[in-house]
Amino acid sequence: MDAFVNIGEKSDIGEYVILGKDPVSLEKTLIIGANCKIRSHSVIYRGNDIGSGFQTGHGVMIRENNLIGDNVSVGTHSVVERENIIEDNVRIHSNCFIPEFVTIEERAWIGPSVTILNTLHPPCPGFSECAKGIVIGKGAKIGGNVTIGPHVRIGENAVIGFGSVVTRSIPENCVAYGNPARVAKKKSELKCVSSLRERPYDWEENDE
Repeated sequence: MDAFVNIGEKSDIGEYVILGKDPVSLEKTLIIGANCKIRSHSVIYRGNDIGSGFQTGHGVMIRENNLIGDNVSVGTHSVVERENIIEDNVRIHSNCFIPEFVTIEERAWIGPSVTILNTLHPPCPGFSECAKGIVIGKGAKIGGNVTIGPHVRIGENAVIGFGSVVTRSIPENCVAYGNPARVAKKKSELKCVSSLRERPYDWEENDE
């Protein structure tokens, strides 16, 4: 075992996985909790602190110095850049791009092929400060193929429709969609078109 890698019990590491990749001689340990499943061809750098129950799809890239909670899942071919905070029970689907300095709060759901962009004027000499401030709130739902721009905050329990381009912050408990995305209604006003439930997300109300 690499001196810079610490893996918890009952974790399953797939073939061709690289753990503890050294980003310019970073002498920090990669910590991965118990009961994790790292699927083939994933690469996870040193300096990450990852909780229990973590899963990756195939070919996932996770750069250094991320703080990742328990029961987080990152889908196939997704990229998580450095210095992000990803809280408990977050689901990131396949082909997503998470840049630096993003906070994704607990139970947020990120659909496939979501792209988050953190800088307005690349390459900016003040990137490390200017790029900060993107937050995906607790329990937010981001539909597939959504693009989220710099300095945007998605409110707690907000829902973003698939294919949207989010250029400004969205309040909590709102539904927004379009290009650019605009608030259309409250989450409580959504209707279940399949008539399987009284309304979407009613199953979450006991948790909120």
